[in-house]
Amino acid sequence: MFKSFIAVVVTAGIAMAPAFFAGPASAEVTPLSVYGGLPNIEQVEISPDGSKLALSVTDGEKRMLLIREATEGTKLLAAMNFASTKLRGVQWAGEEHVLVTTSNTAQPHGLAGPKREYLMAFDFNLVTKKQRLLINNQQDTMNVVLASPVVRFIDDVPFAFAQGIHFVDNYGQNTLYKINLKTGATRALDGGGSQDTDEWLVSFDGLPLAQSLYNEKQGAWSLKIKGERGWTTAERAVSKMGSRGLSGLGRDGRSVLVWFDDENDEEKTYLREYALDGSYVTVPGSDKFDSLIHAPDGSSLVGAFSLVGDERRYTFFDAKLQASWNAVAKAFPGDIVSLSSWSDDKRQLVVYVDSPTLGPAYALVDLNTKNARFLSDVYLGLKQSGVSKVEPIKYKAADGLEITGYLTLPNGKDPKNLPLVVLPHGGPEGRDTLGFDWWSQALASRGYAVLQPNFRGSEGFGWSFVKAGFGQWGKAMQTDLSDGVRHLSKQGVIDPKRVCIVGASYGGYAALAGATLDKGVYRCAASVAGPADLKRMLVDSNKLYSSSNNSTMRYWLRFMGAEGIKDPDLAAISPAKLADKVDVPVLLIHGKDDTVVPYVQSTLMADALKKAGKPVELVTLPSEDHWLSRGATRLQMLTSVVGFLEKNNPPN
Repeated sequence: MFKSFIAVVVTAGIAMAPAFFAGPASAEVTPLSVYGGLPNIEQVEISPDGSKLALSVTDGEKRMLLIREATEGTKLLAAMNFASTKLRGVQWAGEEHVLVTTSNTAQPHGLAGPKREYLMAFDFNLVTKKQRLLINNQQDTMNVVLASPVVRFIDDVPFAFAQGIHFVDNYGQNTLYKINLKTGATRALDGGGSQDTDEWLVSFDGLPLAQSLYNEKQGAWSLKIKGERGWTTAERAVSKMGSRGLSGLGRDGRSVLVWFDDENDEEKTYLREYALDGSYVTVPGSDKFDSLIHAPDGSSLVGAFSLVGDERRYTFFDAKLQASWNAVAKAFPGDIVSLSSWSDDKRQLVVYVDSPTLGPAYALVDLNTKNARFLSDVYLGLKQSGVSKVEPIKYKAADGLEITGYLTLPNGKDPKNLPLVVLPHGGPEGRDTLGFDWWSQALASRGYAVLQPNFRGSEGFGWSFVKAGFGQWGKAMQTDLSDGVRHLSKQGVIDPKRVCIVGASYGGYAALAGATLDKGVYRCAASVAGPADLKRMLVDSNKLYSSSNNSTMRYWLRFMGAEGIKDPDLAAISPAKLADKVDVPVLLIHGKDDTVVPYVQSTLMADALKKAGKPVELVTLPSEDHWLSRGATRLQMLTSVVGFLEKNNPPN
């Protein structure tokens, strides 16, 4: 239901008037398409002067970019139809240009290796209504980008700086390109890059400032900064798990930000600010930061975001800016408020408002007039009756480790002896958070309680908690899930005989491990893009990243607890090697264009189960990637999972 609010002008703070709805909430079951289709709005970006909005919208399947005025009138200034193209990012470059980043799964002619997900960036000119590829017709260069472009103004002219792939002696090298958005003139910048360069940082006045370099074979990272005497190496460090990268400009707008581990306390990471001479200071309180907030124009670091328990905490270095944010959050009592975008003067903000009873929506806040109004729901057709209650829970694992998570309870049902779906997150070093989750909400709408545990190895709970997951694939990471089932069973909330496990990516592996390694807990298991043969997974990782010592493989090995690809212990935790142990129905769902966990992982599992005479169904998602980026196949996944659960674990 669209949230229609009347903005109220007040002398202190920001107030929202009550919502006016079309009528009482309907008791009808919400269609799965409301949850499983693409969100109505995926991104909202406000222009630098606050006068216009760029909205990435969908009809559940096809995407469009709409440019409209930010005032209450909905005058449309321009529209771009992206259809099934995967729209990954939208950003303003002044008031007349919008930069759009898209992606596509491809295997370009002449390049070795499997398919990869490639990014492309375009400039859309609001005056001419024409779009132009940012990197194009450059000799020995692909027309793709390695990250979203950066915008800088030079003599009042907008420029985009894009990291592209330039081939030197048949080897692709990360090269920085400078594109004049007014004329389209494009040229490669600086000869200081190398084969190890993995990221660039551009100064606010539009000059190459820093490079991050990473040597995969050596697991060595270094930082180069360009000062008055040219490029110098400011820092070197061993970093076996991958590059440290760059985190933008510092608080003064001239320094370089890099995250580092505390040598004396492995629980902490902190942020260093490197000056042009290579010296650095530590940003106070940065060991508590989860992510950084830069000024809208990218000129400097102005604050940070932290998740403290279930509280989403914004910290701004400027007291007035902090007071303004506090007023914004206060205007939405009881809701989870997140900053989406803001004008250059920081006075007009687009915020993502997650209501525990109404679901998520975008709102526009004007600090000058103290007005606030909603723009649109994120999920059209979602009524109050379709939003189930989510509550944080805690329980003890078998070894005493405290596990936290979230329990979604179906509306209209007494929380006793409920059927349960365990829904572990991916990563495995990810985490679930409090708020609206389309997948768990869809399952709850069908009568299931849904448990989302932050098992050991999850991020956000300290380094020791992450480290507790090392070597625990199929072991303690797995029993952390079933310990949650036992906890809810003892409380009488769920029926232990009516429990299934469903997950995607690592969560998909956990679902398969629940059917093979942690038996007797689940009556069915559904894996979406889950690894099944871990040795094959590592072999394919080698092919993708073209290095027998790549950091991605080292990341997997650390959690798997294996010494290498040939480690015989991998078979003991590979569900495809344990298919004969399965005694519950298994559903496998996988996208053909998955470049993270290849499609073959599910076909190997399906073949192994069929050979062992076990019940299995394989659903193939055509042209779908690892992230379920397409509306039709995302809905196909959800519909298949719900049908499988209702057949093998009826909610009533």
